[in-house]
Amino acid sequence: MTSERLDLVRAYLAAYAARDLAAIEPLFADAITLRDWKIRVVGKSAALAETRKNFEAVQHLQIDVLAAYERDGGAAAELKIVVDRRDTLHVVDVFDFDANGCITAIRAYLGRGDEATDA
Repeated sequence: MTSERLDLVRAYLAAYAARDLAAIEPLFADAITLRDWKIRVVGKSAALAETRKNFEAVQHLQIDVLAAYERDGGAAAELKIVVDRRDTLHVVDVFDFDANGCITAIRAYLGRGDEATDA
């Protein structure tokens, strides 16, 4: 991942894995939308509150980027996320960015691993 947008994705994912809300806050646009298979929230304060709630629910996060793609105004990353060293999620995050490089949307899609042993 070498482009500016992919660098922002990498920064966000590293901060998320570190459960570092202070590092995530400046990456979010004021009107950000977060959506996954369970929730949809709009606005920076709601997005930060949802992120905080996710951090409080776990002790450890490991995020491996399996692939990353860039498009005009956005990027996507295929992720393997290990929660508390026991639960594995395969997720695709789709990111949109504004002209200032802030994240305006993250849409997360839950999938499955390629191997029978993947959870």
